[in-house]
Order: sequence, then structure tokens, then C-alpha cells
Amino acid sequence: MLDRDVLLREIGLSPIWRSRETTTAATASQTSVQHANAESPEPLNTAQADAPNTPPLVTTASPTAESDADRAARIATLSWAALTADIAACRACKLCETRTHTVPGVGNTSPEWMVIGEGPGEQEDKQGEPFVGRAGQLLDQMLAAAGKSRKESVYIANVVKCRPPGNRDPQTDEISACAPYLERQIALAQPKLLLALGKFAGQTLLSTDATVAAMRASPGERSGIPVVVTYHPAYLLRSPLEKAKAWCDLVAAKRLSESRAE
Repeated sequence: MLDRDVLLREIGLSPIWRSRETTTAATASQTSVQHANAESPEPLNTAQADAPNTPPLVTTASPTAESDADRAARIATLSWAALTADIAACRACKLCETRTHTVPGVGNTSPEWMVIGEGPGEQEDKQGEPFVGRAGQLLDQMLAAAGKSRKESVYIANVVKCRPPGNRDPQTDEISACAPYLERQIALAQPKLLLALGKFAGQTLLSTDATVAAMRASPGERSGIPVVVTYHPAYLLRSPLEKAKAWCDLVAAKRLSESRAE
């Protein structure tokens, strides 16, 4: 019969007896090593630092800001759909910080007339479409009297595509930031006539600082397209006696556009 101690040792169950002195010394030695490691940590193992599960440090270069010239050149190549998307993402001026929606334009993209206002108002900012309030209703009536419609023969846009806070006048830097969009809209639409509503629209299209009265008296051109300046519908709501003058402007606009069609 096998000795019990031999059997236990053969199957790995034999107890390992240590003297108390040996165990105490080993524990003290281990504790000393742990304190030494805590006070003086070993340098990082290079092999561990390069292990596959350690993500490498990635440095990303800061994007280069697009220059005004590059931005204008890029916008000048956009289709209608791409232009609308670019306007929606625009952060070129401070108006982007307070807008609800951008207001690119609405109507026939191959129009007889292109009607250009100054900037979106409160309702336009909410709905993302130009001239939807009381001024828009009056504009539709004016266009109908001239035999035009925003759904069939007119495209309507604004000089700036975001609402100026409190419906204030658009500022020079805001007009400049939106200028490439307006230029591209005109180039894509190729209308027979540009109808400017109000001072800022007229001054932008004719590159002048003249008054509305002066611009009404001397129609000009933009990119070879006749420009007729008239009163903004919002002004006509406040000054209804000026509607007769606006009707004369529409008659002149109709005459000019018909002469280009011949």
C-alpha cells in the first residue's frame, strides 16, 4: 500500500509546510518590495506601451478657413439644390446665430421676373419662405395685377437669407456675406427682369447709395438684366398713397420684360 503522504504528493494535494520564521520573513520581504515600488515606480515597459490594444495618439490639423474669394468661386458653381443646402449651412455672418430658418427663395427657377426683397421678417424666419406675411399678400396682389405669379412666372428672393434681429436693416457685412448667393441665384434664373423691392435691394443690385426715388427714376442693369426699383410692400402698407407710384413701376417693368422677349 502506498504511503498516504506519497499519494497526496503525487496528485498535488500534499500540504506545503513552512516554518513560522520563514513565512514571516517572506511576508516582510514582499511588503518591503511593494513599498519600494509605490515610492519608486518602474519605468513604463516599451513593449507594453506599443501593445495593439493601446490606441495611438492622433493629431488632427485645424481646418483652414475658406477665403472670401474661394467661397464666392465655389458658390458660383452650385446647382439650385446645392445652393439651397449651402445657404442652410451658412455661418458666414452673425445672422446665423439668431435665425430660425434660412430663407433662400421660392417660385419658378426659370422665371420671367426675379423679385428681390431686403431680408426675411418674423413670419418668413418661422416658415423659411420669403414674403408670407401681410407684405407678401400685397406683393402677390401687385404681381397678379401685372399678370405674374410666384408659382408660375416669378422667383422671389432676398438680399440676405437670414432674418436681421428685430427686422432691422441688413448691415454691410451681412449683405456682403450673402452677395455670392444672390449672384448665383441670378445666374441660374436668368430672368428677363429684376424687380428690386426697397432701398437695400435696389442699392445692392445697382451698386449705388442712391435713394429709392432716384433709383425709380433711373432704371439700371445688373449682369445685362434690366433692374426696376419700386417700393417695398411693407412700406406701401404704411403709406398706401404711394401704391399708385408702385403701379407705375410695375407697368414699366412689364414693358421692359416684354421688349426683351421680342
